[in-house]
Amino acid sequence: MHSTDEQAVASEDTHYHLLRILEANPEATQRELAEAMGVSVGKMHYVLRGLIDKGLVKAHNFRRSDNKRAYLYQLTPAGVAEKVRITRRYLARRREEYERIQDEIEVLEAELKDRGAEGREQ
Repeated sequence: MHSTDEQAVASEDTHYHLLRILEANPEATQRELAEAMGVSVGKMHYVLRGLIDKGLVKAHNFRRSDNKRAYLYQLTPAGVAEKVRITRRYLARRREEYERIQDEIEVLEAELKDRGAEGREQ
């Protein structure tokens, strides 16, 4: 895979995971989202801003007792549709990865079987 292709897939995977989290927990703070995604708050802000700019997520101010400037992040209809498209591609990549791993396991098991007792640990 070419570097820009890998970057595009990584970006799409990030969007996929973030859209899933937002759909399940729209009241999450950017800090909570960053922790859930394993990225910095700055990167989370950048990714979230990108989704908002694309019209996939809408941020609504709401009042919460512990944070008066909190936001509610809602997937827009376009965001829901994009999440479905991204989910299909993500699932296809994961299935391909699963099949490659299954093939590798079969090869490794065959190698061990061919070695028989010679490969057993004492």
